[in-house]
Amino acid sequence: MASNEATKKADPARGAARGPAAPTTARSAPAARPAAKRVGPLEFLNQVRDEGRKVTWPTRKETTVTTIMVFVMVVIASIFFTVVDQALRWAVGLILGIAG
Repeated sequence: MASNEATKKADPARGAARGPAAPTTARSAPAARPAAKRVGPLEFLNQVRDEGRKVTWPTRKETTVTTIMVFVMVVIASIFFTVVDQALRWAVGLILGIAG
């Protein structure tokens, strides 16, 4: 949650107040990650296949229902934005005195 500097200074949950009066402390370096184990291309492809088997793939019915829902939402959104666009066009035309 973003907050402004005054809120940060007054927020007791954040600890001591910030700002020019607060002492500056040196930050410690983040812990070093262990080096990743390098594998060959065939081992990599085997790992990809193994991970692909672990995925719970949707059924054909779930995919169809989700696709239909997306198309319905696209139609509803396009109708909504068309109506809003026409209303704003009419309002601007009325304000500028060019309404026909």
